[in-house]
Amino acid sequence: MTDTKYEFGLDTFGDLAFQDDGTPLNGDETLRQVIKEAKLADDLGIYRIALGEHHRPEFAISSPEVVLGAMAAVTKSIKLGTAVTVLSSDDPVRVFERFSTLHGLSHGREEIMLGRGSFTESFPLFGFNLEDYNGLFEEKIAMWQKLLEGKPMNWTGKYTQKLTDTTVYPKLPSGETISTSLAVGGSPESIIRAVAYDIPVVIAIIGGEPIRFRPYVDLYKKAAAQFKKPEHPLGMHAHGIILDDEQEAVEVGFKYIKAEMDRIGIDRGWAPMTRDRFEFEIDKGSYYVGTPEQVAQKIAHNMKALDMKRFDLVYGTGGQLLSQREATIRNFGERVIPRVKELLGGE
Repeated sequence: MTDTKYEFGLDTFGDLAFQDDGTPLNGDETLRQVIKEAKLADDLGIYRIALGEHHRPEFAISSPEVVLGAMAAVTKSIKLGTAVTVLSSDDPVRVFERFSTLHGLSHGREEIMLGRGSFTESFPLFGFNLEDYNGLFEEKIAMWQKLLEGKPMNWTGKYTQKLTDTTVYPKLPSGETISTSLAVGGSPESIIRAVAYDIPVVIAIIGGEPIRFRPYVDLYKKAAAQFKKPEHPLGMHAHGIILDDEQEAVEVGFKYIKAEMDRIGIDRGWAPMTRDRFEFEIDKGSYYVGTPEQVAQKIAHNMKALDMKRFDLVYGTGGQLLSQREATIRNFGERVIPRVKELLGGE
């Protein structure tokens, strides 16, 4: 590809945050804080902010569209998205209604990132069987694509409702759509699915050396050529902390990123993160922790190596102090993004 335009955004799962004196914020306070952070990101000219959907005690955001609607009221330009919407355990028609409503509230700034869900608590919560994990997503993403056509729906599925000549409201304005991407965690099947449905891909690279995902990038390009589909710019997202002092960034990262990964690891059978492992992730792996220049250099290096046009930084991992969260956002917008663009030689 010859396109030199790059996109940089922020992702958050709504991790329960902490006041600077260490006092924990509750879920309500964290939600209001995330809206303030979206306003800051918008003021800094950051391209997008995306919210994760989780149904766990350590995260405040279980209904991203509601929070995005509140963000729409206090921002002007920033794209408002999800990372991700767990379509498998939701109703595509209701998802479409929520996002077409957000389309109107935000003047078309909404984005949706669809995923099967690396966290699976939403399946039993909403009455879905994990044995149907793949079938649910395959059928519902097909239904989503049909809904985006904006025509009266005729639909019959195994896991979804039957619709006969049904119009879904609110309708999108003529010629407009809901910007859609597909989150991929590293399965070849997900890459092929994205190409088949002509949906841009964002790869979640949350551990290990990023270059190990190069085969998936190559598979995407080969599949696009084979299926005669357009080759969309690829994206990635990863965790990071950007502070003026390198050692402070490392210590904050080890405290909070380790805490979150260890909590997740209880469910997934991971061993607790060691200091050596954490420092490997900073040096050669998938954590972007350090000063603005260090983080910019690493982002630029990995975007070049993987031929990426989009990079989203997951900020606030594990909660963190409000001043640390704000510092990461400010450094990302004011110093990292311009420097990465300079290093990449693009717009």
